Amino acid sequence: MTISFLKPEIGKMLSTPNRIEKDSLISDIVRNDYRTASVFKKYDIDFCCNGKWKLGVVCEMQGLDLDVFQKELENSMKTIHVPVSTRFQEWDTDFLIQYIINMHHQYLRDMMPLIREQLDHYVAGHKNEFTKLGEVHRTFNSLYKDIFTHMQQEEEILFPYIRQIAHAYDNKESYAGLLVRTLRKPVAEVMAHEHDSITRVFDLLRRYTDNYTPPGNAAMSHHVSFSMLKELDNDFVQHVHLENDILFPRAIAMENELMNHE
Repeated sequence: MTISFLKPEIGKMLSTPNRIEKDSLISDIVRNDYRTASVFKKYDIDFCCNGKWKLGVVCEMQGLDLDVFQKELENSMKTIHVPVSTRFQEWDTDFLIQYIINMHHQYLRDMMPLIREQLDHYVAGHKNEFTKLGEVHRTFNSLYKDIFTHMQQEEEILFPYIRQIAHAYDNKESYAGLLVRTLRKPVAEVMAHEHDSITRVFDLLRRYTDNYTPPGNAAMSHHVSFSMLKELDNDFVQHVHLENDILFPRAIAMENELMNHE
């Protein structure tokens, strides 16, 4: 399940995932929606080389309940749509922080290991055939190494500090000046620098993957790998927008006002 942003005029045109039938080919199911690949991998079903098997036959061979398996596949194809008209800038600071943690940080915790596993498996056997895959793999691994430290710093240091700023600002507390003078650097400098570094990594991924476009002769696993990276990229753009364009400027503005009133 993924989250996407919709323009207001198409917000009413939501549709449920297509029904997957027992005669559907494994390769067609994954081709139509790459997110189903994670379900097949969960049950050790090869969707790449043996993708011409029908779903019903595979379930029978694996001893799986067809109805239950179909439902799991269809659930993986669902998308939660968030209208672009959502007024994030009007949200309470604490609520906005919780949204970032519960939606975007949790997405990264769920998806980064899955993408790494997918790339580890596919790139090992195809990097000589597709020369840029090695660069994609190395670039993603550098992102993987940094992203969890980045989130931990936000959740354990930066976000609690911003909550303190908001509380002090709302209540005009007398100790606010000391608070912001002691801890203002992380908001103004550190996180912006880290976001710039991560943005450069995504720039490299886009370059090495031709904006996540697989070659014409690429295998299904190649398509799945690039689709997962593209989804990760899209989520990161939304994530950074909420922090760099709304949360951090708000925190800095509150800092400045608190300091000027001391």
